[in-house]
Amino acid sequence: MLKKLLIVFALVAVAAAQQPNKSKAAAAPAPGNSGTIVLKGGKLLTITHGVIDNGVIVMENGKITAVGGASTAIPHNAKVVDVTGMTVYPGLIDSETHLGLVEIEADRMTVDTVETSDEIMPHMHVYDAFHAESALIPVTRINGITNAIVAPAAQDTLPGQDSFIELAGASAQEMLMVRDIAMPLNFTGKQRRNESFQNSKFPSTRMGMAAQLRQAFIDAQDYDQKLQAYEKKKSSGSSGGNGDDKDKDKDKDKDKGPGNPPKRDLKLEALLPYLHGERPVVLAAEEPNDLQTALGLAREFHLKVILNHVTHSSSLLNMIAATGLPVIVGPIYEQPKESERYDAVFKLPAELAKRGIKIAFASYDTHNARNLPYVAGYAVAFGLPYDDALKALTINPAQMWGVDKELGSLDVGKRANIVVANGDPLDVRTDVKHVFINGQEIPLVSKQTQLRDQYWK
Repeated sequence: MLKKLLIVFALVAVAAAQQPNKSKAAAAPAPGNSGTIVLKGGKLLTITHGVIDNGVIVMENGKITAVGGASTAIPHNAKVVDVTGMTVYPGLIDSETHLGLVEIEADRMTVDTVETSDEIMPHMHVYDAFHAESALIPVTRINGITNAIVAPAAQDTLPGQDSFIELAGASAQEMLMVRDIAMPLNFTGKQRRNESFQNSKFPSTRMGMAAQLRQAFIDAQDYDQKLQAYEKKKSSGSSGGNGDDKDKDKDKDKDKGPGNPPKRDLKLEALLPYLHGERPVVLAAEEPNDLQTALGLAREFHLKVILNHVTHSSSLLNMIAATGLPVIVGPIYEQPKESERYDAVFKLPAELAKRGIKIAFASYDTHNARNLPYVAGYAVAFGLPYDDALKALTINPAQMWGVDKELGSLDVGKRANIVVANGDPLDVRTDVKHVFINGQEIPLVSKQTQLRDQYWK
């Protein structure tokens, strides 16, 4: 019997070895030092200092070390890639996806986007669930997206904390650039539970959502005060006596120590960096009333805010401009309300930019995150200036997320996250030919290209 089992195992191993390696596209090699690479002859869209025709860009040790025209010095030991006739631009940044949290929508075991046990879950961390081997990451990367925000789904008002990833690496550890970068605060109709939850703790009205959020922030403030009081007592220590009875009594109290710290509460603890303004809250609202209520809450607790969606709030654009807050735009393909013009949603990015509002684009997707550049292209067709559209995919999100010293433009000293394509990056007819992440070229291989190559004949 044992002999038969061994024969079966051997046959299975041989069969597996003969199958195409379908996993190799899931995780690109970890970006690292790949020597000096020069891209020569392309049209450089630098984002921050114009367009350079017949340009040269030098990458070394994962960084951009030179950017300029044809006369730029080329190191003697460099690998030179001729990109004449190509367009070279910084890797695109998607400001909201569910990459690494969803694999097959119909299979619940592969969907890890929302925790339904509570409405207020700020202590949830995307990085705990992020799946670096997702087959959807190479699909997205092939179209020039090199970095992305990974966010929980929007069913809860406070569903957890976002992570900022780089779309290359052998593990989650290598791909997670910033583990907790922001916290979504969702205030749309999607967070209201339906009638089947009538006797539950979940709010079924907007005023219930607002009240629940307000209580959560007040509880966190109280928790913060108790922590600070404990730390103050702890740091004061014992100062000894000076002979006075009253002072001796005080010294005896000090000698007792600060007592026990407040019981640790992960939910309230997770809110503290946001109450202190150390990280931004991504405030999602679509309708004018929702937006005004949510902004009122943000002002009440002095939150640092990035606005999200504002899809049907065209009547408040001047008010949004007055706040000076940046906006993540989308989804741009949504149908207008009956009270809106047919092009109200399509023109929203242009109207925001016209008022001086900094915008960034997001796909809000997983399987179709690769279509991010076409969202910007669509906005250009409805009046958004082309340069503003490029910035909304590169330097604007880099600034919003606090990573603009490393990403978002072709500048010396930044990470060499660079894309080479055979045309306009916002045009659906354009094909990406090279993707570099940290100066290392990433193979343009995905599950889709493998299936194409396997069955094309």
